[in-house]
Amino acid sequence: MAQWCQLQMLDCKYLEQVDQLYDDSFPMDIRQYLSRWIESIDWDTVAIQDSLATVRFHDLLAQLDDQHSRFALENNFLLQHNIRKIKRNLQDRFQEDPVHMAMIISRNLKEEQKILANAKSTEQESEGTVSAMVVEKQKLDNKVKEMKDRVQVADQNIKNLEDLQDEYDFKINTLKNRENEMNGMTPKELEKEKMVVARMCFELKGKRQDVVNQLSELLTVTQALLSDLISEELPEWKQRQQTACIGGPPNACVDQLQNWFTAVAESLQQVRQHLKKLTELEQKFTYDCDPITQKKGYLEARALELLKNLLSNSLVVERQPCMPTHPQRPLVLKTGVQFTVKLRFLVKLQEFNYQLKVKAVFDKDVTEKKGFRKFNILGTNTKVMNMEESNGSLAAEFRHLQLKEQKVAGNRTNEGPLIVTEELHSLSFESELQLNQSGLDIKLEAMSLPVVVISNVCQLPSGWASILWYNMLTTEPKNLKFFLSPPAAKWCQLSDVLSWQFSSVTKRGLSQEQLNMLADKLLGARAQRNPEGHIPWTKFCKQQSANEKAFPFWLWIEGILDLIKRHLLSLWNDGSIMGFLSKEREKGLLSDKCPGTFLLRFSESSKEGAITFTWIEHDVHLKPIYHSVEPYTKKELGAVSLPDIIRTYKVMAAENIPENPLRFLFPNIPKDKAFGKYYPKPSETPEPMDVENTEKSGYMKTELISVSEVHPSRLQDNMMPMSPDDYKVLEQYVGPRDIDAVFQTDSLLALAGEFDDQMSADI
Repeated sequence: MAQWCQLQMLDCKYLEQVDQLYDDSFPMDIRQYLSRWIESIDWDTVAIQDSLATVRFHDLLAQLDDQHSRFALENNFLLQHNIRKIKRNLQDRFQEDPVHMAMIISRNLKEEQKILANAKSTEQESEGTVSAMVVEKQKLDNKVKEMKDRVQVADQNIKNLEDLQDEYDFKINTLKNRENEMNGMTPKELEKEKMVVARMCFELKGKRQDVVNQLSELLTVTQALLSDLISEELPEWKQRQQTACIGGPPNACVDQLQNWFTAVAESLQQVRQHLKKLTELEQKFTYDCDPITQKKGYLEARALELLKNLLSNSLVVERQPCMPTHPQRPLVLKTGVQFTVKLRFLVKLQEFNYQLKVKAVFDKDVTEKKGFRKFNILGTNTKVMNMEESNGSLAAEFRHLQLKEQKVAGNRTNEGPLIVTEELHSLSFESELQLNQSGLDIKLEAMSLPVVVISNVCQLPSGWASILWYNMLTTEPKNLKFFLSPPAAKWCQLSDVLSWQFSSVTKRGLSQEQLNMLADKLLGARAQRNPEGHIPWTKFCKQQSANEKAFPFWLWIEGILDLIKRHLLSLWNDGSIMGFLSKEREKGLLSDKCPGTFLLRFSESSKEGAITFTWIEHDVHLKPIYHSVEPYTKKELGAVSLPDIIRTYKVMAAENIPENPLRFLFPNIPKDKAFGKYYPKPSETPEPMDVENTEKSGYMKTELISVSEVHPSRLQDNMMPMSPDDYKVLEQYVGPRDIDAVFQTDSLLALAGEFDDQMSADI
């Protein structure tokens, strides 16, 4: 089934995650109309080739023209208009930079795959035991249901009370008229009628008391539910959002939170309507110690206070500030580059539609200090929240904001207490809700997580490190002085965050063995036995690493991440790259493997990210010899892919024929089986007729091949390494003798002759 079709079958919480992938830069309409065509293209390849990106861009425009023609045949004027508008916007945005469009599509397709995988994983988990979180949410749902049921009961009782009071009013007036007219009623009949009215009055007073008590109990239940939402659910959601921002599991759907907030608001509004109805009844009929008179004011004030408390906590930042050019690096903003941010009002009531005007303010509560940079916020910084632009929720999305630094004399960056990438700033949003008929006048405010503002893209890795450290260690959004004295992180915390950096941009996080190597690098060899070990901020991002290389640990990790994204994504995803392991561990893994077995690991000496492979050989005495090639950087991998390097790699010694020593990817996967799918396809190799073309052009075809030159003594006297199957066959014929001992004797040639004779005899 097509990916887009699978997505549309998911629950609403996953559909909301899909919705967040698409905005004006690449509308969801295109994804819908051209889903088959989009999924048929290898956008990863398109995104790294300018010429191919240009071709695909014009192909997409042609597809939109075809779609426009179909709408024309259907006489659908509105959709024709939308398609024309989308095409114009695409041309304005991507005509000069089609690669950017390809990158957006590639990213969105991968994010969709992650959403599908997450949905599938969640579905599988749900088939087992129900998690404690689900149980808690079910309890909250039950509380909401209880509140709604109480509202309905109160509503029905007030209607019954109104009917009873109307009947009582009719009876008492009728009785008075009869008494005045004395129209033949006997004293006995008159007394009986008075008793009926008296009982009705008694019943009416009892019902009034019951209704007032019910409304009071309803407000108590609502207050407890509201407390759960504001003190537990909302902070938990914000904390999950923090985790998602730094690559952790996707944030739980905000729709559920909105449903709960809206249900409480509706109930409180209904209670206030009930109190108005009781006021009307009181005006028609009251008496001494009337419970409505006694409790009405208290209940109205209480309901209004609860509603204000709910509404004042309902404005949230649904999507944190992020530059569209770096979707996986939110909260790092570059001056002069547009960023987006989305707000939602969790109380979705029609009377609030178009009533909230939100203004974005930068560094509102920051106290001025020497060297602290100041910025102006440019673009449309006010928006009116409405339900039409965001899938029915009451939301506002700022899409074209950007920051410009104020050039103030003496306000130089290096004069401040913090470097640029440690300087935290705030982006807050203000609004006011005024509904005179409801007595509501509330100041609303929401604040994004702290942001780092950079002026050059080269500062992005360090800025992102600050965002990681902050959101890993604190949940206080106003703690902008965090890096004046940043706390240390426990390894158990940092290990998760490091793994998320890989799983958020690839299909694989870090294994425990890979994390052990990184722990050793940061904490020393005892790190694996000390998950509570602390890593200072300076050691993570500022000091040079333990092996005295001239760059910090995080910049090394960032270089490797970039290398994977650009050149090794498929190999990393399928598990071919072991990646992080020490040289000692590398030798331990290869030591008992047959010659020609190799593994791939990242270089520890390259800041920009580099990868190498190491293979094992044996000398004539079966002593293991390990060879590692000089690491390949982005420059080499940009010219030749790593699978091609492995396929064509040669080792050459003087007077020896060059040969490829790589036979098995660790642990024992034949090289061509592991990497064959990445080799050039037959259609991509030169055809016989290319010889004629070569003669015409005057140039010979060339192929880049990696060759290592070694001393002849490092080779095995031209002996080809044996495969695992070769060893098994040899063991079958050697019998109980120790193969290693046999190889250490001087009669190896005699053994080979014996082996050949036995083979001939079998044949």
